Amino acid sequence: MSASNSLQYNYTRKIILDTYKEYCKDLLPTINLLKSSLLVSISGSLRIYIASLLLLAQISVLNCMAGGLIVYAVYTLDRALGSTEDSINRSELKGANKKLALFASLATFVSGCYVLSTSGLLLLALMPLVTGYLYSKGLKFGKLNLKLKGGLGIKNLVVGLTWGTFIAGIAGTGIENPLPVLLVFFYYGSKLFINSAIYDFKDVKGDLMAGIKTLPVSFGEKNTRILLLGLHIISHSLLASAIIMSLLAFEPVIVMYSFCIGLLYILRLTHNRQKEDIRGKIERLFLVDGEAGSIVYLRSVIGNMA
Repeated sequence: MSASNSLQYNYTRKIILDTYKEYCKDLLPTINLLKSSLLVSISGSLRIYIASLLLLAQISVLNCMAGGLIVYAVYTLDRALGSTEDSINRSELKGANKKLALFASLATFVSGCYVLSTSGLLLLALMPLVTGYLYSKGLKFGKLNLKLKGGLGIKNLVVGLTWGTFIAGIAGTGIENPLPVLLVFFYYGSKLFINSAIYDFKDVKGDLMAGIKTLPVSFGEKNTRILLLGLHIISHSLLASAIIMSLLAFEPVIVMYSFCIGLLYILRLTHNRQKEDIRGKIERLFLVDGEAGSIVYLRSVIGNMA
């Protein structure tokens, strides 16, 4: 091989190696980004299923799956667009291929909207995306900028109201009595308000730098814990009362497990978790995001034993 050919070969080899290294460098964050919303998406589908059980509604597996796709799309889109606090709280996503994540969000969102539109639920499918935009970007009217982000507890309230409405709305399709649907809305709205506040305990640093007044930032650990415990007890008391009054289905496994695991993770996870290790992360994911899956599995096992 001549000297010129050797130089050309080495140059080409260097370009290929550098391209491969750059590809591998971007691959892991991209995978992390694409899978970061997978568990919460599955949990969303199962929550719609559980809500349908409580409402004695006809269960549509397709609608449950479509709801999960909407959840995945909205959360992945939010993380792909990024924000000041995300650059600190989710450093593992730095360098991810955002175009791929945006494509995945668009594809799952369109698929979810299509399925839900066949049940007349298109407006409900669009609601989380619109609410998320109003929360993050806001609306501008001249000099007036209407933006929800940053207010005390607003993030938690938006999460609770949005997904509580989304879950109860899909599960309650066709139910004439609005009271049971409202009770399920309050139950899941409260639960997701609590869950979002619990996640704030590991995001304190990023939220502080972004100027977001979350409950742990503003109230401190102890007061936030008391608030979440109070809301948890009230929501489950209403749920139990509704079952006694035959407004909701008799589902003791759902109510008891939800109440007990909720108490457990409020007491366990409402502490500063900025230096959360892998064991702590697994615990949080299992207790909070894995709750719906645990309920469905436990209910199935007990049902088969009966």
